[in-house]
Amino acid sequence: MSSTTILIVDDEQRMRKLVRDYMIREGYIVLEASNGRQALEIFNSDTNISLIILDVMMPEMDGWQVCAEIRKTSRVPIIMLTAKSDERDELKGFDLGVDEYVTKPFSPRTLSARVNAILRRTMGSAVEKHLTAGGIEMDKTAHIVTIDGSPVDLSFKEFELLQYFMENNGVALSRERILNSVWNYDYYGDARTIDTHVKKLRSKLGDKAALIKTVWGIGYKFEA
Repeated sequence: MSSTTILIVDDEQRMRKLVRDYMIREGYIVLEASNGRQALEIFNSDTNISLIILDVMMPEMDGWQVCAEIRKTSRVPIIMLTAKSDERDELKGFDLGVDEYVTKPFSPRTLSARVNAILRRTMGSAVEKHLTAGGIEMDKTAHIVTIDGSPVDLSFKEFELLQYFMENNGVALSRERILNSVWNYDYYGDARTIDTHVKKLRSKLGDKAALIKTVWGIGYKFEA
């Protein structure tokens, strides 16, 4: 991880230091920004940033605005730090392309686990680089999905979820199993997270949405 760069964006110096020290201890290169505008300047000048840890409430530009700007040109994973856990805020974030949420106060170990899980999936080499099922083609290395030849714009987590479904074609998957496998850390949430992501993924798959079937009392099954 010595060449992996993380951008930490938070107007609270003590919070930045807490996260920075832990990420450096994990072996990451860390860049810092104290407000949204500075974050965009750093991001636009450094093409090697692999992940962004982004606070919601900041002066000049808040986290939502920063995320929206970044998503115009990049699919870099974004972990949003928020002072409260509100379903409306989470849905807004997922609409903008947020990949993960961490509610303050949080354990640095929990944040680190989420960072490591995301980077393992985005930077790790895959044995099978391409998946094909039901007219959906996935290039795991290039992070590209096409349906009948047309590209589909998916967030990082939507991509991971679809990948997990395609790799388990025909298998009924419980929400707990999906959380453990796709999120890859001890998740203290509920089924809303899975249901929200499945809903958004279906909306982007068009006619192929029917391939993701709801298995009542269990979870979901991808069947192509």
